[in-house]
Amino acid sequence: MGGIMVSMGSEQHHASIESTHVTVMDSSALVFTWDADARIEVRNLGGEVVIEANAAGLRTLAGHLLVLAGDGVSDRAHLHLEDSNGLEDGSVGLVLERSDEE
Repeated sequence: MGGIMVSMGSEQHHASIESTHVTVMDSSALVFTWDADARIEVRNLGGEVVIEANAAGLRTLAGHLLVLAGDGVSDRAHLHLEDSNGLEDGSVGLVLERSDEE
């Protein structure tokens, strides 16, 4: 469960990619990329959680999920998103985690 997240700053390999986050799990690296204009907000409304995002934010989240679903990714690999790390200010934290257990 002990992933390490490292922000790699602004990458300019493609105009739509703003930054790359690398999470190291069990000595393997997972690379998460962000669309430049991504806006993602997560709200807890008591009985439900709302993830509100623009198109770039939805593409970013979809990409994160595809990274976690990739071949060779270990069980319990995860990514923490918080208002200071990828989410809009005031958002509640969100953890995307792979679980291959039944």
